[in-house]
Amino acid sequence: MGKVLAMANQKGGVGKTTTSVNLAASLAATKRKVLLIDLDPQGNATMGSGVDKADLENSVYELLTGQCELSEALRHSEYGNYDLLPANGDLTAAEVELLDSQVKEHRLRNALASVRDAYDFILIDCPPSLNMLTVNGLVAADAVIIPMQCEYYALEGLSALVNTIQRISAKLNPSLQIEGLLRTMYDPRNSLTREVSAQLTTHFGDQLYKTVIPRNVRLAEAPSYGMPALAYDKQSRGAVAYLAMAGELIRRCKQADKARAVTDATE
Repeated sequence: MGKVLAMANQKGGVGKTTTSVNLAASLAATKRKVLLIDLDPQGNATMGSGVDKADLENSVYELLTGQCELSEALRHSEYGNYDLLPANGDLTAAEVELLDSQVKEHRLRNALASVRDAYDFILIDCPPSLNMLTVNGLVAADAVIIPMQCEYYALEGLSALVNTIQRISAKLNPSLQIEGLLRTMYDPRNSLTREVSAQLTTHFGDQLYKTVIPRNVRLAEAPSYGMPALAYDKQSRGAVAYLAMAGELIRRCKQADKARAVTDATE
């Protein structure tokens, strides 16, 4: 069964969509079968995957509102070599429509139930706010990856996000946990960056990924060409960092599966 990971941070501009697209491409490069879900009405992950958000017959909006099946909305990212559930501005309407519907928080989870076995990883790019779309993403996920910059305001927002995850876990998705924190736009020359990074290490320990994503021009340029950095410039520091991140994530998942198997055998 595929592992479902939500990329979430209530603060915008932290590299959440960049992480979603480039991690999807990097996991696909390791021969994993990957589905990326764009749950943000801005549709940036869709465009960054090389799919025109203005030319969608079906999208995640139609899926969540029951107007189509998941297979009817799926697209394939040619440059990233992963499947995509795309989004555009229509998704804004889903926020209002879902409020009055039954099991509104579980729409995405229920839609993914039939395809989880078909993928090794399913990544969900959540909006940068706590709304019904984000709740759907967190309820559908097994765990959350939190991309964040090492700056003061990022730390302030992190506690609010952790509280949100705990509330979702308590009320709607008992298995939800934090998979890890990923430091993005990392500049080791900046003293505040180093200071915040040290605080994260102290507070989160092993939950903090060893991989850091540097500030990189190629990472910033790639979306305008509808490509992950791996396709745009595979030798760039950003592309190499996301490949390393994919490797670290795969190793963690294998270790967790082993530990779970041992626990099950002793019970």
